[in-house]
Amino acid sequence: MSHAGVTAVVVTYEPQVEVTGPLLTALAEQCGAVVVVDNGSAPQRLDALRAECDRVGAELLALPVNQGIAAAQNLGIARAAGAEHVLLMDQDSLPAPDMVDRLVAAVHAAVAEGHAVGAVGPVSADTRSTTEQMVYVSRRWGPRRATAQELAAERVETAFLLASGCLVPAPVLEHVGLMNEAWFIDHVDLEWGLRARRAGYTLYAVPGAHLDHSLGDRLTKLPGRAQEVHVHSPVRTYYLARNTVLLIRSGLLGGRWSVGYVVWLAKYVAFNALLAAPRRERVRRMAQGLRDGLLGRTGPAPR
Repeated sequence: MSHAGVTAVVVTYEPQVEVTGPLLTALAEQCGAVVVVDNGSAPQRLDALRAECDRVGAELLALPVNQGIAAAQNLGIARAAGAEHVLLMDQDSLPAPDMVDRLVAAVHAAVAEGHAVGAVGPVSADTRSTTEQMVYVSRRWGPRRATAQELAAERVETAFLLASGCLVPAPVLEHVGLMNEAWFIDHVDLEWGLRARRAGYTLYAVPGAHLDHSLGDRLTKLPGRAQEVHVHSPVRTYYLARNTVLLIRSGLLGGRWSVGYVVWLAKYVAFNALLAAPRRERVRRMAQGLRDGLLGRTGPAPR
């Protein structure tokens, strides 16, 4: 079923047409409009992307340089003026044929029950993993994965929603505000979700809605840990270190969650410094990120 009131906003960077093509096809079948914002891809990749956009009738906004995921999302949201809902999507995702239908129905059902819905999202599963169900609920020390019992419910209240697959009612974006462009990438969805919850909205995952999604460059297993660990590129370790510090300093976390994120950051730094190659580059990048986070510096990573 196609929902005329839903505009999908897809952010791309050096996309692979064999992955992005099926995504655009699926979105064109389920949404009233599709806007693709490309973050400075090389000409050859951009030409292939443009052909796919023309094929499905999607609008393409080609940026000359990479402005970050938040800025690209905001540009796409601006092009979605008049839509009832905005669906945010990453280039490496693929929605189930009924995902948008289930998300829209969940919004209507929750509103009918009297809830102030900030956003809803699918259950995201990493296709490379056997343990990944990326739904995060509130726990004592911060967001943690939802249990199988929690995912058996019709809706699950979450701490935040991953950006890809996140369906946001347009009035919520007007009230809460847009994505934080200063953070460029990483924790952007988390920061927005915390602002939405502070504004009085509730975020829900919809277990009946499904999305295949690849997070990070690769997965690896650690002894004694059931869930795989996402391994990002060295430059992403800069953003994750910096933006975690900025998150802790933002005032959006309570005391226990701030402690929880300090512990998470320590584990993240230790893993990348000791177990993920190239270790020296990762250490250098993370040190830059920690320094810039403490200094309050934002924007793209230093070269």
